[in-house]
Amino acid sequence: MIDMMKMMGKMKEVQARLKEAQDKLVHVKASGESGAGLVKAVVNGKKQLVSLDIDPSILKEDDKVMVQDLVVAAVNKATEEAEILAKEELKKSTEGLIPNIPGLDLSGMMG
Repeated sequence: MIDMMKMMGKMKEVQARLKEAQDKLVHVKASGESGAGLVKAVVNGKKQLVSLDIDPSILKEDDKVMVQDLVVAAVNKATEEAEILAKEELKKSTEGLIPNIPGLDLSGMMG
């Protein structure tokens, strides 16, 4: 029989660890670049853009659309990488607390 009190205690511990992991995500940094490095973006684990570097050589009025496309591509790449790193951080923070159940994805609990 399942000990409900023990299970509830375990859930509180999992919640505390998830909260701690969420707080740490602001320090996780992922980068992405486009245009062979002409545009570089850095995103944190909360998927917030924290820096953007644009090579001055592409900052000409007639290249505006290209620059916009490169910025979008670099930010999207950095965001994808941040999501991967955030999931890894979450997995590390709950290791040993909950069983490894195939298909169980707690990333939605990360806010």
